[in-house]
Amino acid sequence: MRSRHRPVMLMASMLALLAICATACSAPGGSAAAGTGGDVGPGGSAGAIGADVPEGWREGGWRDWNAEDWAREAAAFFNPVIEGLWLPARMLQGKSPDQPVDGDFADAGVSDPEPKPVPAEPAPVSYRDNAPMVGKLFFDTPEGPSVCSATVVTDPADPGASNLVWTAGHCVHAGAKGGWFRNIVFVPSYNDKGLAGAELAQVSKSDLSPFGIWWADWAQTSPQWIAEGTPSGGSGAPFDFAVLHVKKPAGSDYASLEETVGGASRVMFDAPSATKIAGMGVWGYPAAPPFDGERMFICRDRPGRLSVRDDQPSLYRIGCTMTGGSSGGGWFIEDAEGRPALVSNTSIGPSAQTWLAGPHLGRGAKAIYQAVSAKFA
Repeated sequence: MRSRHRPVMLMASMLALLAICATACSAPGGSAAAGTGGDVGPGGSAGAIGADVPEGWREGGWRDWNAEDWAREAAAFFNPVIEGLWLPARMLQGKSPDQPVDGDFADAGVSDPEPKPVPAEPAPVSYRDNAPMVGKLFFDTPEGPSVCSATVVTDPADPGASNLVWTAGHCVHAGAKGGWFRNIVFVPSYNDKGLAGAELAQVSKSDLSPFGIWWADWAQTSPQWIAEGTPSGGSGAPFDFAVLHVKKPAGSDYASLEETVGGASRVMFDAPSATKIAGMGVWGYPAAPPFDGERMFICRDRPGRLSVRDDQPSLYRIGCTMTGGSSGGGWFIEDAEGRPALVSNTSIGPSAQTWLAGPHLGRGAKAIYQAVSAKFA
């Protein structure tokens, strides 16, 4: 395990990569994800874990999903730990839940010209030494095991010992016609050595999940995502963000996720307009072809703006060839102190796999972040 002084070195390593990053999330058979997040869960309760245990979850009933009403079975996020569920073989089955977003947004608010594709580059290994805050999210939907990307972020109520993870709203909740996903776990530095092919088939648990498997015990997303979010078309994308609180796995040497991985990213709310940012980096685990979802990639580009509705905030957009599965992955810029700060997460992208877009994090995102922090203070 690394010392508490290691985070500064790790963040410096991430900054060295900043010039080339961008990511996206996805769903089974899909590519870049579309969606938004919400503070309010089904039935109007706060979007988080806890509340009443749904009948379908008792005595192993979590395995049975009713195709008609699964979305609204739970009044709030509920994610009991199921020991032995996320074994390596099941992780390798995870598919991206994202659907591509196609269409002409030119007349909807402020949109800059579509960027040129920027080829995604493999992140340097080992991931735990170069991008320890980045990881992979696993969860179950009615269609089966699914995947997204996510980032360890600081906790204002617990400096240096955060258990908070940032991702996309559509990676925890299905949006307007769905509900909370199940069995959500975060695996930092997933597949640490970047193994592929035959090597991956023989991967050890310590290489696949070097810091363990962290179960979410709370999730919160934006009310707009829950009310408006759709799997395709981009509805709710300006509010497609979520915060998780995770639990220490059995046997962890440290009390918190941040201490375990050796660092956490600061979240910058009300970051500059895309017109004032010279470069942005995006990390993630793209899972839709031509990627396999098992390795971390990076895109870097100067951001532009994309609007899906003229009465909602514009999104950041960069050229990037990452596909579904990278959704929820962090978007970073350099702050005034020269450190990487998270300013967005991958939300949507087109079927042509040429660009990605993510929400501008403002007051609504900050309120969700602070609410999850305060709940576990």
